[in-house]
Amino acid sequence: MDLSDLIEVPAIMPALKANSKKQVLQLLAEKAARITGLPEREIFDTVLRREKLGSTGVGNGIAIPHGKIPGIRRIAGVFARLEQPVDFDSLDDQPVDLVFLLLAPEGAGADHLKALSRIARVLRDADTVAKIRGTSDAAAIHAFLSQTPASHAA
Repeated sequence: MDLSDLIEVPAIMPALKANSKKQVLQLLAEKAARITGLPEREIFDTVLRREKLGSTGVGNGIAIPHGKIPGIRRIAGVFARLEQPVDFDSLDDQPVDLVFLLLAPEGAGADHLKALSRIARVLRDADTVAKIRGTSDAAAIHAFLSQTPASHAA
């Protein structure tokens, strides 16, 4: 599974301004609603409910909020590079500046987990993360997310 299957250039926000975790999730839900046609409130509530179970801040300034949404036809992603890092209650207590929102259909058990694993693998690559942090061009970020690091080819 390639990340290019999950996210398109219009779903990338290369310089998002937000002051809090809640605001980041709200802005991601707004973008996801425009891309999927689903209600923004439903997306936000689903992601917020998941976040209350435990932070999706995985460390190294990265968060991967996710949720299963009734009515979505396929797994879809929205990515944001924040202008200023925000506190995300991350595992390593570091603020977050890269956020990949993943939404999946309710019945997408294994595919949902594969997509989460793929996102985590790409964002664990230090070179890829450095390139993403070094640009505010959505197409460039999409290209960096879509390339498979040779050391992690799957």
